[in-house]
Amino acid sequence: MLPNSTNSIDQHPDTRPLDALARAFLRTLAKEERGNLKLLRDVGFGLGHDDEADDPVERILAKTEGEKKTEHVPIPADLAAVAVLVARAIEAEDGLVRRLRREAPVVVITTHLPDLVEPVRDVLEKCAFRPGVKAMDLSGSRPAALKPTQVGLLIRDGSYKEHRPDVGNLMMASALHARVPIVGCAPDPTRQLPRDLLRAAEHRIVLPCLDQSALDLVIEAVTGGCSTRRIDPDLVRTLDIADLPIAFRGATSPDACIDALARVTAAKADYLQTGPALEDLDGYGAAKDWGLALATDLQSYRVGRLAWADIDNRGLLLSGPPGVGKTSFARALAKSARVPLVATSVAEWCASDYLSGTLQAIRRVFAQARTQAPCILFIDELDGISDRAQIRGDHVQYWTQIVNLFLELLAGVEERPGVVVVAATNHPDRIDPAVKRAGRLDREIAIERPDTTSLARIFRHHLGVDELAGDSLMPLALAARGRTGADVEAFVRRAKGAARRAGRRIGLDDVLAEVRQGRLAMPPATRWRTAIHEAGHAIVGRVLGCGTIVDVLLHDGGGQAQFKHDVDGSATLPQLEAVLAMLLAGGVAEEIELGAACIGSGSGPGSDLAQATTIAGDIELRFGLGKLGPFYVAPSDSHLFLVNGLLEAVTDRLRRARDRSRTVLEARSTELHAIASELAEAGYLSVVDIDRLMPNHDAFAPTELTSVPALNRGAA
Repeated sequence: MLPNSTNSIDQHPDTRPLDALARAFLRTLAKEERGNLKLLRDVGFGLGHDDEADDPVERILAKTEGEKKTEHVPIPADLAAVAVLVARAIEAEDGLVRRLRREAPVVVITTHLPDLVEPVRDVLEKCAFRPGVKAMDLSGSRPAALKPTQVGLLIRDGSYKEHRPDVGNLMMASALHARVPIVGCAPDPTRQLPRDLLRAAEHRIVLPCLDQSALDLVIEAVTGGCSTRRIDPDLVRTLDIADLPIAFRGATSPDACIDALARVTAAKADYLQTGPALEDLDGYGAAKDWGLALATDLQSYRVGRLAWADIDNRGLLLSGPPGVGKTSFARALAKSARVPLVATSVAEWCASDYLSGTLQAIRRVFAQARTQAPCILFIDELDGISDRAQIRGDHVQYWTQIVNLFLELLAGVEERPGVVVVAATNHPDRIDPAVKRAGRLDREIAIERPDTTSLARIFRHHLGVDELAGDSLMPLALAARGRTGADVEAFVRRAKGAARRAGRRIGLDDVLAEVRQGRLAMPPATRWRTAIHEAGHAIVGRVLGCGTIVDVLLHDGGGQAQFKHDVDGSATLPQLEAVLAMLLAGGVAEEIELGAACIGSGSGPGSDLAQATTIAGDIELRFGLGKLGPFYVAPSDSHLFLVNGLLEAVTDRLRRARDRSRTVLEARSTELHAIASELAEAGYLSVVDIDRLMPNHDAFAPTELTSVPALNRGAA
């Protein structure tokens, strides 16, 4: 066992040859633990109390347990881990072990994490210096004369405003004069320790990360034995030292420690935040990609594998309409990153009746975030802080002070290592431009309303895996088109309530009733016509290579064939003419299958015919590609500019586009009917479904993908 013998550790296959100092530190801590246990026994507490022999229950247990073996005295797991890391950091510096005990070195230790500062102090006081030497705290404001039998320790975790380079230099001058060992320790010494201590430092050491061999030593220090199993390397990378006491408390063997580590680490995120992790959420697009990258970086930063300066995702401004899940994003991000969430809002800051109270609230929340770093600081309703350029009247001075303080705290990204600021707003145009300057919230991502497939997954999340398990949720997503994740949560909650009051399980119709709120679904005849119309768009767009089709769907107000289009500044006249044919193909498909087209293709400025007419007019008046020759008319003046022959040119171009659509659709009437039939039945066809229904098409790949407006027919 560790306290009594060196053999088990010396012979462990994974123990590094340079861990002699780590083993010595652990024995020193074990000796102190035995001394503490003996003291408790001497005063009549704990094991060995004489009254145990007279206790009837103890006598029963003694018979079943048999003779007691020599008891191993465990070292606290977190303290053992810190002892190993401190020993390795000291041992890596040539001659530092001897200098700490024989000379007067000045040493600065970087811990990266505030939580490790105090355990490092304990290890230094108990293990690093000569026996009998007393450690003196140098954090006071008045100089103190150190004696030859003392050492100076300055420990700062960055949680107080005094923890900065310009504070404590007078005390440090007095300590340096004493010619005794002086050690400073902080998560980020450059920004948290006195300037003169850094200037005098002869050794700058950094706590290494936990690895397999370090955990082997800790397990042996806690249990007295060596594990026969390996620890998953991915598990080691995500471990925090704070996980060790939780995992090892009930472990009875070295192998049980490894099992406990896996359980505790897997469940850790559940204790930081409730709800889903970011990996489980849909509909966040680029924001999700940003968040997952940050979560990976924060895990590396937390264990010391990545410097704060190397993390690029340190500030984000989330914008979007109400209900898209900006607050849920922050909670999920914190859970995925396994860090605390410090949540606040501008309304909370402004709850005070006085300016001083508001300023104090802002400082307090940033200070709280620094003490919990690494963490996510989430600020909601950021548009509540006015743009200074828009402030008028008697409140200019009031709001200017608030904005200036917020900008000061936001700009100090290097003064708050580990604090990632995520702010949310419904009105990004009202945010002071200085807030979005580089080094502050320099990344802005707009969260859009979820698309159809995302809505289906959001419905599944709120319904759970058991409710409507065998049903497709696409009808719910189609009916909820244009709604947000918050709306979906409300629909499901109300539908569950209605089913519960009726004494039955929830059904698809319950949720549909909540989504539609009395709105009628399309009649069968209208649904069939709309399916034919959208199938026409899909086929012609695919054959003529107008872009990449995303999906085709029917909703309560009409239909949509959605393309990612390549029409931009590099578009040519043939490409524009293909788009015209695709836009007009819906009405042509109705004529082919039903004998006549309905008025839906031209009902409004966003309709198929309106879009086609705009493009055909732009070909003549703006792009210089029409029959009237190369000239340009500004869009604001186009309604006044009636060139002779313009209407005839536009009409002729649209007529030829219709004829081209008809040629394509008549040649593919079987595919038109098949796509329309399946769309009318399912309400949704993905690009995979389209590929299956029309395997042979003469489409060419677009050079660049950009979104085009949805092709709607009828009211949304």
